[in-house]
Amino acid sequence: MMGEGCTQDSSANVLRTLPRPVAAVLGGGGVLGAAHVGLGYALEQRGFIPDLVVGTSVGALTGAITAAHPGRAAAYLDDVWSGLRRREVFPIGHLSSRASICGDRGLRRLIARARLPRRIEHLPIPFTAVATDLLTGEETLLDQGDLESALLASTAIPGVLPPIVRGNRTLVDGGVIAHVPVRAAQRAGAASVVVLSVGPESQPMRLRTAPRRARAIAARAKHLRLHHHIESNLREVSEHIPTIVLPTGIEAWPGPWDFSQSRRLISTASVTAGRFLDDLCVTGPGLYRDVDPPEAPFSRNQATTTFPAGAAR
Repeated sequence: MMGEGCTQDSSANVLRTLPRPVAAVLGGGGVLGAAHVGLGYALEQRGFIPDLVVGTSVGALTGAITAAHPGRAAAYLDDVWSGLRRREVFPIGHLSSRASICGDRGLRRLIARARLPRRIEHLPIPFTAVATDLLTGEETLLDQGDLESALLASTAIPGVLPPIVRGNRTLVDGGVIAHVPVRAAQRAGAASVVVLSVGPESQPMRLRTAPRRARAIAARAKHLRLHHHIESNLREVSEHIPTIVLPTGIEAWPGPWDFSQSRRLISTASVTAGRFLDDLCVTGPGLYRDVDPPEAPFSRNQATTTFPAGAAR
């Protein structure tokens, strides 16, 4: 079912008619970033190539590879993710300092294998990695200079991987301040965004009963805080530009150290996002995502924020 002002069209045409420049925005999520690959397949199969790429945490790494290989990054990332093991990325016990439980040598090897250019400016598609200034707490946009240090900074999970000193700043994971960096994309000049957001925090999680054990209560509170932050940023940006959030279709997410389920994440996300894109209708600024029919009676994939205030729904 199409909403008012929409006509039946191919997903490729819909993506091509988005206001330019259009940014691909890749959120954080650690090992869950394997779902980025499936979302990337769905976009590439429909001919989508972004005008700029903005990524945080694992999204910075997959985003840089996407920017380096326009239209053909998914297959390479598929090979990487399908063969990764925890000890390659998080070699616990190999401390580089007292600042983290893991060294970053595994991550450095992973970046080197991708054969990326040395400087961010040399990527074929403009790219921004988002990091957090550990001293001030400010969101830091890294869109020039050394690419390796930018990726290491954006992925430096506090306490797990060491902070990165870049210039006069000490930087850690961008997910601390911008788990899904849509505001950074808007600041970079995007006129529309396609969001590749992964992990349970990016989705509403309704419970039938409240958790009772301390660890479960703490995990639930963390989930709610992060989900609220993501939702707030999405809605803020969607008031001004079309904001498309690709669904993954994944309900059972693996643990943060479990790389064994990458194949499942990739295939599920690819199929789900492809179906969503094939039914996508974009009519202007708003938040476009897969929602249950009661929340979007006009069109499953039409923005829920494009109606004037007070309009009947």
